[in-house]
Parts: sequence; C-alpha cells; structure tokens
Amino acid sequence: MEIVIAFLFIVVVVLGADRLMLFLESRGHVNWRRKGRPDLSEGPVAELESLLVPAGREPAGRS
Repeated sequence: MEIVIAFLFIVVVVLGADRLMLFLESRGHVNWRRKGRPDLSEGPVAELESLLVPAGREPAGRS
C-alpha cells in the first residue's frame, strides 16, 4: 500500500510542476510546452574563425 501512495504522490508532484510551468509560460516567463522550439536560424550568427582569428588576418588555407 505504501508503494501505491508513493507513486500517487510522485504523479501529483509531476502534474503540479507541469501546471506551474504552463502558468509561468502563459505569463511569458518560460518556454515550456505550448510554443514549441525556437527557430535557431533567426538568431545571431558568428563564425568560429572570426572569433579566433585577429582582425585583418586571413586564416590559413584561404585565398
């Protein structure tokens, strides 16, 4: 019987956390479940080479 009570307690906690996250999402604080993943192509783009190579110097192998 204790296992059933423990399982029900875990289910209640998980469902409560889900409802809390959905409430916070409706307020705009988090992106939880309803809005899907953000499109990464809209974000800023920086090439790794441009961060590692000093300005004015061309990386080796490029012409």
